[in-house]
Amino acid sequence: MYSETSNVILSRMLSNVSSDVDKSEGSFIYDATSPVAIEIAQQEANLDQVAKKFDITTLSGDELAMRIYQRTGISRNPATYATADVTITGNGMINTGDLVQTPGGVQFKSTQQQTISGSASVHVEALIAGSTGMVPANQITQFPVAIAGLVSVTNSNPTQDGFDAESDSALLQRYYDYIQTPATGGNIAQFINLMKDFTGVGDVKFYPTWNGNNTVKLVIIDVNKLPPSSDLVAAAQAYMDPGAQGLGLGAAPFGAFTTVEGAFASTITINFTAVKDSDYTDEQRLANVQANLTAYLQAIAFVDSTVSYAKIGSAILSSQGILDYTNLTVNGGISNVPLSYTSALTETPVLGVVTIA
Repeated sequence: MYSETSNVILSRMLSNVSSDVDKSEGSFIYDATSPVAIEIAQQEANLDQVAKKFDITTLSGDELAMRIYQRTGISRNPATYATADVTITGNGMINTGDLVQTPGGVQFKSTQQQTISGSASVHVEALIAGSTGMVPANQITQFPVAIAGLVSVTNSNPTQDGFDAESDSALLQRYYDYIQTPATGGNIAQFINLMKDFTGVGDVKFYPTWNGNNTVKLVIIDVNKLPPSSDLVAAAQAYMDPGAQGLGLGAAPFGAFTTVEGAFASTITINFTAVKDSDYTDEQRLANVQANLTAYLQAIAFVDSTVSYAKIGSAILSSQGILDYTNLTVNGGISNVPLSYTSALTETPVLGVVTIA
């Protein structure tokens, strides 16, 4: 934009000096103007960097978050700590901060002090915020430091609500939503933007007058585009309108009886016969297919009204380890799978069992 090489600048400077003066390399004029040309070239390069700052799409990390906050007051949603209720057996005391962990070393701390007599359910929270705390059922099985009298621990359900900090792309999209759909006077944009500001919420569907005048229903999915946990729904309800009373005690505008619910899962099962790349194991092949299918389903959640049979096939073909496929069925059929977006039933697609023959 502004940058020129020092040679270009030097040539232009020398062209403004009378030809009666020696301007050859090593002359007084040449040696006097050459350092100046170099310095001007550096300042022009610096100007280019400053100019780029005016384009918000060139920013990242803290710089992007700061610019968006300064312009709109929108903050990056932070990482959250995964939680679970674990069953501890034995006879003893577990204190706040006592640790349990998975065999892989993902640690959780007790959030309460409790006497264990036989067995009891104890609430735990991941030590490290983010998706690393999301583990399947029956994986929290160890005490990294022995606790007197306590024999075993397990989580009968997967951990929940461990989300990474909002990505740059997601934050930028919220910024665009904010400036392109102004939130004023209790309009639809105000409800949607408020709900997307809540940590853990990935998207929202808005249903006005779903239960009469002045009623609003917001159906949410989490940042992984999955049905939210009951804890996230309850927290989002308290944030928007405690008790759905429309009293202006939450973020929702006064007089709007706002109900927050979670979307239902529309489970998508996949079955196909593969032409396999022998450089990959069956486990690698399956993991690659699952990753691509999950990415596709996340991309269409709350956006498209159908799960495309053709795009499922495309996701499979782009998976490493798959050379070709035949006999593809999606939910047992060979057609698109519709998704419901109504106040009575709002669905988000969730990958189920993937079978590769």
